[in-house]
Formats: sequence, structure tokens, C-alpha cells
Amino acid sequence: MTTIELYRLAEQNEIDIQFFNLPETKSISAYIDGKCYIGLDPDVVVRPKEEHTKLAHEIGHCETGSFYNIYSPLDIRGKHERQAKNWSIKKLIRKDELIQVIKDGLDSAYLLAEYFDVTEDFMIEALEYYDMYFRPCE
Repeated sequence: MTTIELYRLAEQNEIDIQFFNLPETKSISAYIDGKCYIGLDPDVVVRPKEEHTKLAHEIGHCETGSFYNIYSPLDIRGKHERQAKNWSIKKLIRKDELIQVIKDGLDSAYLLAEYFDVTEDFMIEALEYYDMYFRPCE
């Protein structure tokens, strides 16, 4: 799913996206009075791969209803973050396509991230999610 398709999905699902300074997190989502809102830092938009992954993650919170507040225990926060991350991985990187491009010779997280137009960190998370990433022995 491309960044433009993500913005369309947000529009279709009446998710309001606003741009304002978020120096600590770069993105945020909230569910208020039955409506989902996403905030993106303008710095994110000038970095296409970061915009792509942050937007997908925040839409993931909205689509899965995975919200928490500042008083939530860490295990609850972790659960909701994981649900949003997993949703975004499945939307941006289809497992069958990932398997095919690896077979075609893209054999590093960097090359795969370039192919899928995501950050390298996001690509590593996707490889771990699909049980396809093995850390070298130390």
C-alpha cells in the first residue's frame, strides 16, 4: 500500500489527519468522541519513507482500536503498539511479495526497505514479524 493509498484509506474511514509539531514522537493518534485523529509532524512529510511507515502505524491504531492513555500500564501500551505495528506491516509488506523479492535476490534489510519504500528499522520489524530475520551468531 502506497502513502497515497494510506491517505485515501484514512479519508474513506473518516480519519482526520492534522499536521503540527510533535518533536518527541513525530506522530500520534487519538480516539475522541467516536472519531479517530492522527497528528503528523511536518518533519515527517519531508522524509517519504518515514511518512509512509508512521502514517501506516497510526492508521493501524485507528483500524484496530488500539489506544491507551498516559496512565496505562506498560504491558497494555506494548500490546496496543504491537497491534498497530502488526497491522501496518501487513498493509505495507505482503508476505508473498516479500518471499518473492528475496528469491529474486534482494538479500538485505536495506535493499528490501528500498524496494518496499519503508525505513530500514521498519523492514527489520517486518522480517521479524514474518519470522524471516535471523541475527548473526556472536
